[in-house]
Amino acid sequence: MPVPRPLRERCREFLGIDGEIRYLFPAMAYGGGAGFIFVVTDDQIAVISTGSLSRSTPKSIWGSYPRGTRVGPVETGTGASFEFAGAVFEVDDEYIPVLNAADAEVFARDSLPRDPLPDL
Repeated sequence: MPVPRPLRERCREFLGIDGEIRYLFPAMAYGGGAGFIFVVTDDQIAVISTGSLSRSTPKSIWGSYPRGTRVGPVETGTGASFEFAGAVFEVDDEYIPVLNAADAEVFARDSLPRDPLPDL
C-alpha cells in the first residue's frame, strides 16, 4: 500500500531533498513506542522519528545511512520485524514488499523485473 502523497512531501521537505524518493515506509520500535519513517533515495536511507503519538509527522532524524546499507531481511512469524542499525523495528505486512524491493534494488538487481518501457 503506498503511503499518502502528503506524507511523502512532508518527508521530502523535512529532509530538504530535491531528488526522487525511491521507497518510503513506516515502522515502529519493536514492542511499541516510537514511530519511524524510512525514506530511501538514490543516495541514502534516512530514518525519521515521528515520536510515540504520530506515525505521520516527522519530529527528528534518527539516522542517515549510505544507500548501500541493507534494510532487511524481514522476519515473519509473530509479526513482521527487521533489524537495522542495531535497533529492531516492526513493520505492517503490507510494507514487506517495499522493504524487500529496496534491498533487491541494491543487492539483487538481477531478481528485479525488466523495465517494459526502457526508452521512456
